[in-house]
Amino acid sequence: MGGQIKYPVARLALRERIVDVAVKSFSIHGIKSITMDDIAASLGISKRTLYEVFPDKETLLEECILKEQQEADVFIQKVLKTSSNVLEVLLKCYLRSIEKFHATNKRFFEDIKKYPRAYELMKRDNNRSSEDTIRFFKEGVTQGIFRDDVNFAIINLLVREQLDLLMNTDLCDRYSFLEVYESIMFTFLRGISTEKGASELEIFIREYRTKHILNDEDEK
Repeated sequence: MGGQIKYPVARLALRERIVDVAVKSFSIHGIKSITMDDIAASLGISKRTLYEVFPDKETLLEECILKEQQEADVFIQKVLKTSSNVLEVLLKCYLRSIEKFHATNKRFFEDIKKYPRAYELMKRDNNRSSEDTIRFFKEGVTQGIFRDDVNFAIINLLVREQLDLLMNTDLCDRYSFLEVYESIMFTFLRGISTEKGASELEIFIREYRTKHILNDEDEK
């Protein structure tokens, strides 16, 4: 019978610890600059033990990508349950994306291209995410929030390109990434919204900004 490989509890716990450390290390420093020795040392285990769990660096990297995908799926399911309409779903999902971009070293995205299996895994998930996003846009049309004369495949591609462009500019060094996010997302959403959608967007923006102002004050 096929299916997921079963690991002993202790082995599974070690596997999860390794992936957690690897995700953080790759995100902060990039992939190329982190060796299997570095990961083993961070965990206080031998290199041999590490290789018993993950035979090579790319296999570990693939597991890191799968972990990130699972967390994204859980996030989306939670957002779907707590959001009143697709506009809110899209805003929260895009916000999470740009927060992830901002927290990840640019070298990660350059380095991953050198690992074909892992890169293909990430590209497949990006394509799946794009299909989900386009579906949300179309649902927004049926909810009367978005216009029905828009090619959402093009819109989604343009937004993703803008977010990716942030990785190759110093824009987020001059402005907060939340400010950049707002400039991209709110401007383009205003353009594709119906009168009803625009009204709901403005309400969301006011609540969103009030919440962030209060959070900023609490942190001071």
